[in-house]
Amino acid sequence: MAMEDQSSVPRRQTFGSMLQSDPNHDQDEYINFRTSNTSDQSGLANYDHNHRTSRLSSDYNMMISPSPSEECYSLSSTPYIAPSMDLTSSPLSKSPWSSHVESYLYTGLIGSLVREEGHIYSLAASGDLLYTGSDSKNIRIWKNQKEFAGFKSNSGLVKAIIISGERIFTGHQDGKVRVWKVSPNDPNVYRRIGTLPTLKAYIKSSMNPNNYVEVRRNRNSVWIRHFDAISSLSMSEDQNLLYSASWDKTIKVWRSSDFKCLESISAHEDAVNSVVVGFDGLIFSGSADGTVKVWRRELQGNKTKHFFSQTLLNQECAVTSLVVDPSSNFLYCGSSDGFVNFWERAKFLSHGGVLRGHKSAVLCLDTAGNLVFSGSADTNICVWRREGCDHICLSVLKGHSGPVKCMAVEEDHGPTINGDRQFIVYSGSLDKSVKIWRVSPCPPHMQAQLQHQSQWGTS
Repeated sequence: MAMEDQSSVPRRQTFGSMLQSDPNHDQDEYINFRTSNTSDQSGLANYDHNHRTSRLSSDYNMMISPSPSEECYSLSSTPYIAPSMDLTSSPLSKSPWSSHVESYLYTGLIGSLVREEGHIYSLAASGDLLYTGSDSKNIRIWKNQKEFAGFKSNSGLVKAIIISGERIFTGHQDGKVRVWKVSPNDPNVYRRIGTLPTLKAYIKSSMNPNNYVEVRRNRNSVWIRHFDAISSLSMSEDQNLLYSASWDKTIKVWRSSDFKCLESISAHEDAVNSVVVGFDGLIFSGSADGTVKVWRRELQGNKTKHFFSQTLLNQECAVTSLVVDPSSNFLYCGSSDGFVNFWERAKFLSHGGVLRGHKSAVLCLDTAGNLVFSGSADTNICVWRREGCDHICLSVLKGHSGPVKCMAVEEDHGPTINGDRQFIVYSGSLDKSVKIWRVSPCPPHMQAQLQHQSQWGTS
């Protein structure tokens, strides 16, 4: 089927790297827009101010159904209206920490984690543990939908979390990456085992004038240190290299074994909002300058060096998020115009199409199996099913009262439907909550049938 040319997609003016509240600003401010030459804040500026200070509502009406006028589709597939699934009859029990909704075999909300301490900016899931980061500087750890443990950084709200074996890497507003490890004597105790860059490396680097680079007008800084907020973290396939993207327009490459900064890549002309390790030794970066760039990793003796390869996208609106699917065959890109572009590895990274399902900026992406999840400033999460190179929208998850800022996906080890695996999706929002969804990859008509059977007790 013929695809719409990428250049025909309507463009909007960039509003820069939209993300994170500034600690110096009023706590009622949801998002501090990093503006470029022009600004388009329409996606979030129209967000009702009354929702900013409201507590999480227990009203779960229309959690996973779009309005009749909302079409979710890929330009590579036939437009499809996602099914309506009403969960208002679900029993709900409340506690100070979490709310639980009855489990379903089909797509639906199964729980909500609420702790009034700040907006949720980052998530990471590992086994039965969920790590959440917020602007309170705390990293909370949840197990079985209950608070299990936690630890706190000295400064810098938590903007990114990535897990590598027994270590947890966290990226912060103050430009530092912190490394944590659980105590061998107590699973509830986590200790900080490092900060990137290390103090020793920073002092050593600062002694050499050649290690200073100009970061702003009349301001220099040593090249091994981010001088602005960290926006994204990604780990190489062999877990030996950590990549950190920053609003300072650079990507830094760290050796995970000794936390040494190996390289600083001047990647973009504006804030870097996302970096992700891809396939075939490629690294992808997305920026507020509207570009998606490809970097090639090469070994040079005992050293690793990165070289610019190509630009996949060059648009006026900001690139906000990137993700590579588990099969490493597709790259997805979310933008401030609400679109999700994708490229296909099998076709030498040719543009595959555009997924249109949101009314505002796409703030986060994740993938699992043949499903793609897009979270947006419109407070919704679109669930897309990939069939070949075509995508259909299975459902729209509704329940947040604020922009969906981050997601994490784990395989559900419960019952399968027709042999298809189900997934648990965690979504963090600027409404200060994390919601937990069970998502089925089965077609919408089958989910509707399961709903009917559940309501009438048929089999």
